[in-house]
Amino acid sequence: MSSAVIIEKSSTAGIKVDASVIAKPFREEIQAKVAAWKSEGVDAPLLVGLLANEDPAAKKYAEWTGKACRNDGLRYELRTCQPLDVEATLLDANDDPRVHGIIVYYPIFGQEESFSGASQDDYLRDSVSHQCDVEGLCHLYRTNLFRNVRFLDYPRNQQKCLLPCTALSVVKILEHCPGCYDETKPIGKHMQGKVVSVINRSEIVGRPLAAMLANDGAKVYSIDINSIFIFEGGRLQKCPPGTTPEDCVRESNIVVTGVPTKNYRLPTEWVQPNTTVVNVASYKNVDEQALLQIPGVVYVPMVGKVTVAMLERNLVRLFEQFHIKGHPQDRTLATTTTINNNTTTNADLHPLHWYTAAAVTALLAMMILNNQK
Repeated sequence: MSSAVIIEKSSTAGIKVDASVIAKPFREEIQAKVAAWKSEGVDAPLLVGLLANEDPAAKKYAEWTGKACRNDGLRYELRTCQPLDVEATLLDANDDPRVHGIIVYYPIFGQEESFSGASQDDYLRDSVSHQCDVEGLCHLYRTNLFRNVRFLDYPRNQQKCLLPCTALSVVKILEHCPGCYDETKPIGKHMQGKVVSVINRSEIVGRPLAAMLANDGAKVYSIDINSIFIFEGGRLQKCPPGTTPEDCVRESNIVVTGVPTKNYRLPTEWVQPNTTVVNVASYKNVDEQALLQIPGVVYVPMVGKVTVAMLERNLVRLFEQFHIKGHPQDRTLATTTTINNNTTTNADLHPLHWYTAAAVTALLAMMILNNQK
């Protein structure tokens, strides 16, 4: 999809951006794909949401997800369970061939310790199959992101790695904001020369977003309560002693705030003219009225509608890459071979498999000839 600029900035004052304007073309593209599948007799992808808590924000997010999916022709099913049953419910969804995408509404256990990992919620994230992980947060996608690995099937490069949908929504918003991305440059350098401050280093948004922007060529300050890191040129390092959040923000062309508390406010005097400011948190991390007095500022107060569009987009990508039968991508692969009663494609076979198959075939032929003598 083209990332043509659809926002006109002002040179005399700040402007506020409605994220639904950016979400609309993505959702229209999804609707068109679903309609095309329906015309071919193919059911729309099914997204399963797992809710195992009483958190009002999680319940609201589940409602928004279901409503958006139904509006765009996608199928959505909410499965509720008790926290102690969530792992079994998740594994059942992983193994259910009718399910094409899974989203778990966190927090469930928060940072409660887990026998299987640092926290039980982290363990659950890593338990989602990469073929169903619409959030792009499982270990495979997460490590590929930090290593800037963009495809699952090197060297064919036909199956893209999924990216965390909230962090991806920020990237798509910035692609449409004036002066943030330069697509005339090579991939990996679209943000070359830009400085970004990402305030809050959460595992869900802050950390992956900093990596994504650095992978696109930006110098990124990742600011958390106790430390500041720099992501740049594929390297991560701590800032020099004495570096303050104010230093980072004043240097930045782009500031992303994601502090999950109503008590935090980004000091407006730190923000320079012509800065793009994106608020990811459910609370407003800025004084909107004061911010919009700064010349040339582009302010995005909410990203939720783009996040849902990216969630749907990830679902469609999973459906195309792993689930749909007879998709054009599948038809470009070699003919199907059966090995040990498991269906695979010739294109996926390791050369050793070919050698073994040829050797076995030759051995059988020799045995048949010997028996005929």
